[in-house]
Amino acid sequence: MKRLLTAAVLALCAAPAIAQDKAPRTLFTHVRIFDGVHEALLEDANLLVEGHLIARISTDEIPAEGATVIDGGGRTLMPGLIDMHAHLMHTELPYDVLLEADLIYIAIVQGQAAERMLMRGFTSFRDVGGPTFGLKRAIDEGRIAGPRIWPSGAMLSQTSGHGDYRSRAHDLPGLPGREPHFTESWGWMAIADGRPAVLRATREQLMKGASQIKMMAGGGVASNYDPLDVVQYTEDEMKAAVEAASAWKTYVAVHAYTPEAIRQAIRAGVKSIEHAQLIDEETVRMAVEADVWLSMQPFLDDEDAIPFPEGSENRAKLLQMTRGTDAAYELARKHGARIAWGTDVQFDSGLAARQGKQLAKMTRWFTPFEVLRMATSGNAALLALSGPRSPYREGPVGVIEEGAYADLLLVDGDPLATIDLIAEPERSFDLIMKDGVIHKNALE
Repeated sequence: MKRLLTAAVLALCAAPAIAQDKAPRTLFTHVRIFDGVHEALLEDANLLVEGHLIARISTDEIPAEGATVIDGGGRTLMPGLIDMHAHLMHTELPYDVLLEADLIYIAIVQGQAAERMLMRGFTSFRDVGGPTFGLKRAIDEGRIAGPRIWPSGAMLSQTSGHGDYRSRAHDLPGLPGREPHFTESWGWMAIADGRPAVLRATREQLMKGASQIKMMAGGGVASNYDPLDVVQYTEDEMKAAVEAASAWKTYVAVHAYTPEAIRQAIRAGVKSIEHAQLIDEETVRMAVEADVWLSMQPFLDDEDAIPFPEGSENRAKLLQMTRGTDAAYELARKHGARIAWGTDVQFDSGLAARQGKQLAKMTRWFTPFEVLRMATSGNAALLALSGPRSPYREGPVGVIEEGAYADLLLVDGDPLATIDLIAEPERSFDLIMKDGVIHKNALE
C-alpha cells in the first residue's frame, strides 16, 4: 500500500513536466521572415513554435517530430499587428445604441468585435478607455477569441472635460455625494476634480488591473462641452495621476491636441501623448527631450472621418483638428520623435473594418517598412512602458525572435513591397496565430 501511495505522489509531481513536454508545436517551413525590426527579410527560413512562444528560428532544417507543419511556400511570416489607440467597448456600436443598451448586450457585441479585430491581423492593442477588464479576462482564458489587451480602465476627466458626458440640463450641479453618471458607474469615465479625487480615481483603475492610466488633458472633437483649445486639469492634478501610476511602475497617457495641453502634460511627467494633431515645433522638441511618445492617428477629412453633421460644432472641431495632421507628422519625423500608431475607431463598425486600410494610409508620411515597423516592434516598445503592470510578461510582442510570443501572420505576398496587402486581411492573411493558437488557416 505504501509503495502504491508513493507511486501516486510521484506521478502527480511529474504531471506538470509531462504536460510541458506535450505543449503543442507548430513548424513553419519555407517562409520569408519580416521580424518587425529589420527591413531585410530572412529568406527561406523555418520557425518552430512551442506552446505560446517562438522556440527556434533557422535557415537550416529544424527537427520537430510530431509538430504541425505549415509549408509557407515562400509567403511572408511577420509579427501580429498592434493598435495603440483603441476603445473596444465602444468600437462598433453606434453612439445612440450605447446610450440605451445594457452593459451585457454591449459586452457580447463588442466581444464579437474583438474576434473580428483578431481576424484583421491585430493580435494586440492598447485600450485607452472603457470597461474592457471582463472582455480581456474572457479572451485571456480562451473563452472567446480576440487580441491581447493592455487596458486603461475608466478615462480620467475633469468636470466639463472631454470625458464628461453628463447632461447640462439634468445632471448639474454635481454636488458632493451625487449619483454617478452611467458612464462612470459602468467604467467608461471617472470624473475627478482636485488632487485627492484624481489620486483615488487613478488607484481605482490600477486596482482593477489597468496597465496604464488614461487622462483627458485638453478639448475634444466628439465631446460637446469643451472647445478644442482648452487645457484640462491643472498641472498639479495631472502630477497626482503620474505619481500614483509611477508608484505602480507604470505611466500616464493623455488625450491632447494643442501645444498648451501637450506641454503641461509633459511637465507633469506624462509619457504618451494621444493625438497631438495641433502640435508645434517647440512642443515636438520638448517631447523629444523628455523622451515622450506621440501616439498619433492618421486623422484626415476623408472616408474615415466621423460623419458629424455639416455646420455642427463637432464638425468644425474635426476640420480644425484634421488640418493639423500633415504638419504634425512632418514635425515629429523631422525631429526624430518617438511615434506610435493607432486608429481611435469609435461607434462605427464600417470604420472598424477598415483598420488595416488606416495603417496602409500611413505611407502618406512614411515608407512601407517604417509603417510596418511602427505597427509591430515600435508600438511594442510603447506597450513595454507598462513594465510589471503589463498583463503579458513571458516574452515580447511585435517581433519575431526566439522567446517572443507566437503572434504571427502568414501573408500571401510581401507587405514591405505591397503594403496594401495589410488593407485586405481576408484575402492576404492566409494564417493568423495568436499565443501559439491558429485562428485562421486558409492553407488547409
